[in-house]
Amino acid sequence: MAVKKLTNDIALVKMSAELVPAVAGIENACFSHPWTAQGLEAELSKESAFFYVAVINNIAVGYMGFQIILDEAYVDNIAVLPEYRRLGAARALLDNAINICISKNVSFITLEVRPSNTAALSLYQSAGFVKAGQRRGFYSSPTEDALIMTRYFNNGESYNEN
Repeated sequence: MAVKKLTNDIALVKMSAELVPAVAGIENACFSHPWTAQGLEAELSKESAFFYVAVINNIAVGYMGFQIILDEAYVDNIAVLPEYRRLGAARALLDNAINICISKNVSFITLEVRPSNTAALSLYQSAGFVKAGQRRGFYSSPTEDALIMTRYFNNGESYNEN
């Protein structure tokens, strides 16, 4: 397992088949409509898919998955187990994705977020995401609109928060 050490506590690992059950557990803990282990495993063979897992003390505590199609990036999910939030895992995952997008000359990265998820909104805004739109009734359990947040890139930009 190739580990990219970020701090004394958090490491990022590219998602592998052995990590799929842990990522499925994160999904189940964080979302009312989680991805299945089979759905996550299917992402491993996609050239467009980039899935990374945040690890603290050999425990998978969070993950982020996104797709790069041509010069556009779309976030599938970013999630951190509730008991490991506010330790920097989501920030490390997001910074990693931004750096990958820049290295691949992506024009933008975009995602949907619940307006009620103020912690996530604050994270995205601090990383340069701006509101680009809204999807009515996007979420269920509970029903809520989604804000579309997008980070636009300039050619030649560099970024390395970590």
